[in-house]
Parts: sequence; structure tokens; C-alpha cells
Amino acid sequence: MVSQLETAMESMIRVFHQYSGKEGDKLKLNKAELKSLLQGELSDFLAASKDPLVVDKIMKDLDENRDGEVDFQEFVILVAALTVACNEFFEASMKDK
Repeated sequence: MVSQLETAMESMIRVFHQYSGKEGDKLKLNKAELKSLLQGELSDFLAASKDPLVVDKIMKDLDENRDGEVDFQEFVILVAALTVACNEFFEASMKDK
């Protein structure tokens, strides 16, 4: 039987490769692919940001090796950071109850 965590990990891998396989290097996201992923998978996150340069800033922050693309390891950092932020929000809301 597959666990919930294994299912979540598989989903994250599948989502990354769904978007990374569209142009250029099939194992990395270029800026257009990253933007497409953010719009398709994290639209509420993008909508909450009023900054028109949010994708550029995310790309710059994630692209640790400065190759102009985001590999899977760099993508996982984004997912982890957003997950931590969501958990902190959840914990704060639980304290208010």
C-alpha cells in the first residue's frame, strides 16, 4: 500500500516534469515553464502577490547555481518554503481557537 507521503512525493515529481518537459532541457524549468507552473498549480499564491515581478524574483531566489533554470532540487526548496509558511499559518489559526 502506498502511503500518503509517498503519494504526495510522486505528485510533486509528476507536476515538476509535466511543466519541465515543454521546452529546452527536459529536466529543468526555464522562466516561462516556471511561470506556467506557478499559474497552473499555485494560482492563489500568485494572485495574493501584487508584485508584477514576482516570477522574476522567485526565479532569481530559486536558481542557486545561476544557470537561468530551476532544477528539481531548486523546485523542492520552493515547495518546502511554501509548505512551512502554510503550516505556520495553520498553527497560528489553531492557537486562536
